[in-house]
Amino acid sequence: MEEPISSDNPYSSDPVLPSLIKRLFPRSIRQEIEDDLTRLGNVLVDEIRPLSPLVHPASLVQYDQWGRRVDALHTSEGWRELEKFAIKEGYVAIAYERKYREFSRIHMFAKTMVMTGDCHVLMCPMGMTDGATRILELCGTDLMKQQVLPKLMSRDPSSAYLSGQWMTERPGGSDLSRTETFAVPANRVESDLGTPYILEGFKWFSSAAEGNMTMALARTGELSQGARGLSLFLVPLRLPPYSSPLSNGVQMHRLKNKVGTHGVPTAELSLNSTRGWLIGPVNQGIKTIAPVLNITRIHSAIHLVGSLQRCVAIARSYATVRSVNGGTTLLRDVPLHMASIAEASLLYRALVHVTFGAIELLGKSEVGAASADEEARLRLLTPTIKAYASQKACPAMEEMMGALGGLGYMEEVGIGRRVRCMRTLSYHSSSSCRFRLIRDSMVERIWEGTVNILSLDLIRATKEQKTVDSFWAKSLITNAAPQFSGRALSTLRGALEKSRLLNYFASIACALYLLEHAQWSAGNHEPTRDIDAEAFRRWVEEGDLQMNEQAIAVAMKDGGLRVNLNLEMVYGPEPPFSSRL
Repeated sequence: MEEPISSDNPYSSDPVLPSLIKRLFPRSIRQEIEDDLTRLGNVLVDEIRPLSPLVHPASLVQYDQWGRRVDALHTSEGWRELEKFAIKEGYVAIAYERKYREFSRIHMFAKTMVMTGDCHVLMCPMGMTDGATRILELCGTDLMKQQVLPKLMSRDPSSAYLSGQWMTERPGGSDLSRTETFAVPANRVESDLGTPYILEGFKWFSSAAEGNMTMALARTGELSQGARGLSLFLVPLRLPPYSSPLSNGVQMHRLKNKVGTHGVPTAELSLNSTRGWLIGPVNQGIKTIAPVLNITRIHSAIHLVGSLQRCVAIARSYATVRSVNGGTTLLRDVPLHMASIAEASLLYRALVHVTFGAIELLGKSEVGAASADEEARLRLLTPTIKAYASQKACPAMEEMMGALGGLGYMEEVGIGRRVRCMRTLSYHSSSSCRFRLIRDSMVERIWEGTVNILSLDLIRATKEQKTVDSFWAKSLITNAAPQFSGRALSTLRGALEKSRLLNYFASIACALYLLEHAQWSAGNHEPTRDIDAEAFRRWVEEGDLQMNEQAIAVAMKDGGLRVNLNLEMVYGPEPPFSSRL
């Protein structure tokens, strides 16, 4: 019989987050934040983790017994309970109540990260609701702010609104310039919350299909205008006067059969004379929706970091109870085994620090406290953290799955083999949770922009030298304490001169945030100061920075010839088209 693993509080037992919270929050409010996160961790273990077996894929009933089209979406009991829980916890509300001003964003995302491992990609509908809230706060009409905004910010599950985000269409995918859904002006009615339009079209990948409303892009200009001819609309679905299961001319054709994220209902939808209200100026939909993309990209990064946190925690706990060598040695005492967990832990540490670096800047930006340099740094970091985490987190999670041996690969009873929890002596899907987390996390390479799309976004952001100069790296390195003046700092200084490729820039940003935290830790004589310094050294001298140096050298060598050889490697020596540039 297997030894039960411990099910520790995901906040207080974490080796990284409590120290970061201590650094980022002023002493006057820190205790409140720490108490809230500790309480949340206990609730997750005792009340939320047992809900996992109750989360199942949504189902769609398109017709009733009389043959009438109803498009009734049914989500599982577990999913509904998770949504209620998140709303009560202020998943969206905290950021907009701004009880702690710019620190409210850090508080909200710290809770989000701690919740991620047990909440089945709840960040998807909640993240889009977060983005919609910011859009209405910035660009909504007075009536939208009076009637809809309070619902998006509500902590009452019985009245809170969820919002989707409908952009992806069949012709273009991430290429919004090929959007075919069009919108034409409509006559006003008494219930309108703004300038009314009628939308016609088809949205191919529509997450949060259970929402009350959505933010949708539609074409108000000519197709030849590409993305410059798009406008943004608030489209009501399940809010007055549209209160039936699905209405306002929206038809749900099918739910997507996805590799993961099974709890999230994602649909193919058609808009048929669907009424929507313009948000922001006509033909400036991309600019208007940009805050949604920035926020959801950070949610995406946090989902990856939180998933990796859970995986590392399970592997760490398993190593304390699993014995080998005839039962004489625990895995924690096997150096090779612990080396692999330490490698994943280093990546987790780096991703936590760089992601919360961006979150800290977002909080400042939203309350008008960010300097011009900080705004520019946020612009650089937002696509970077999402793309980098999406590439690095899943392989590390797979390593942690391997750290459990055959147990890590088991998936029974729908979601995986259940592991007895020492705290309650009940069964939770801990190991299977890891496997689910891998499947659910894989989507982040695609959602809110593929890695290539985000790389181009970073290149656009670095075209202006002042944006690059805004990165605080040089001053941080110049003012580094004497104990950090060795090889690692010298390597980092040299890397800054060629940092415009996304992965390289991301690994440098991780190093800088690890250095910033290590210096704070040393200066305040924190108990973690030695490991904080070692994390910075390892990251620069042994980690991703060195690998990216080699990758850049390979990519820069005979670039044109390499492009042609890539085509021939994929298609053969005689591709069905000209491979010569």
